[in-house]
Amino acid sequence: MYDQSLLISLGFKFGKNGAHSARSMMLVELSTLFAARPLEANRADYQQDVELYNLLHKSSENARKLTFRHLIDLYGMSPDIPLFRVFRQLWELSEEAQPLLALQIALVRDPLLRTSWPLIQHLPQGAVLPREEVEHCLSQEDPERFSPASLKSFAQNINGSWTQAGFLQGKAKKIRSNPKVNYVNAAFALFLGHCEGFSGKGLFNTPWFGLLQQDKAVGYELAYLASLHGLITYKQASGVVEVRFPNWSMTE
Repeated sequence: MYDQSLLISLGFKFGKNGAHSARSMMLVELSTLFAARPLEANRADYQQDVELYNLLHKSSENARKLTFRHLIDLYGMSPDIPLFRVFRQLWELSEEAQPLLALQIALVRDPLLRTSWPLIQHLPQGAVLPREEVEHCLSQEDPERFSPASLKSFAQNINGSWTQAGFLQGKAKKIRSNPKVNYVNAAFALFLGHCEGFSGKGLFNTPWFGLLQQDKAVGYELAYLASLHGLITYKQASGVVEVRFPNWSMTE
């Protein structure tokens, strides 16, 4: 697979910290910004909307600056970042796909959020997720790293993002649910695997595609639909699977 430096250049993030130490994935704010700008908008355009025009209705200059910093942490907010460029193009194709699409790129770019992924993944449908379980998950590797107050705040932010994406539902009590998934999410999941060096059937066995929680037959059907919409090229014959991404460059 590709080395970490290449993945970082594509928009992946590594380490231990992430934007969820301060915020959830800010789906409403992201939707507002994208609705006000064309696909070609650059980071300076989005910064102007947040900090100068106060499009997100923040109460102070400091709040506006912090909000934009967190948006950059989570999404990149620049077409010079290959993953953001693809994400931004896909965003326009399906409103239904947007909540999960935002979570997909947030997971790529926030190591703290990624820490909670196995917990959500293995939680049965309909099961209750106490906030304390998320806190325990975050503190497992280093129990002394975070204070109890920080763990509570981080867990609330993380639960908020999984809820916005459709994996959890409820306010005080979080219950495992199924997110809405379509061909747009499948195309992005396949591209993330491609960025990591996977190909063919291997693209359907990555954690990124596993996030969609679809069996292989449905996964192949979603890839076929993505190809019909011109997002990818997908061929399957005699047990051989070929997926290509002619529309999306892995360079700036």
